[in-house]
Amino acid sequence: MLTIYIDADGCPVKEEVYRVARRCDLAVRVVANSYLQMPRGVRADLVTVGRGENVADDWIAANAGPGDIVVTADIPLAARCLEAGARVVHPKGREFTHESIGNALAGRELTQHLLEMGVTPGGPAPMRDKDRSRFLNLLDAVVQAILRKHRPQGADSSSK
Repeated sequence: MLTIYIDADGCPVKEEVYRVARRCDLAVRVVANSYLQMPRGVRADLVTVGRGENVADDWIAANAGPGDIVVTADIPLAARCLEAGARVVHPKGREFTHESIGNALAGRELTQHLLEMGVTPGGPAPMRDKDRSRFLNLLDAVVQAILRKHRPQGADSSSK
């Protein structure tokens, strides 16, 4: 059933994920390279992976699949999770899709190339309250869409 995976190292919206998970009684897997304090009153498990490049990403990509949600700003991880059938939400409140991931990967590659040439294109804009609000609204909408899709036949009481 629906599990939310958080690419937790540096994720600015963990509390928002916990709020939605608590309300909808969903499981959360918080994947990090080191110990993180876990909240009470939510079905959240900490998965501590070893140190190293892409270790957390590899764990998430290997475990997330259809009917799951991954919260990450990591574009290559987003592409891998989409390929596995998961829905992917960026912490600033936009969803990565099969239609948008190609442009996101190309933009990341361009930025990487500029950095290698010594050009500093600037970092991402700081997280704002409107970003958190947009994220919370999108996460709730994606959760509800998945729950509707995976609802057993006849479970909708409005069809009586």
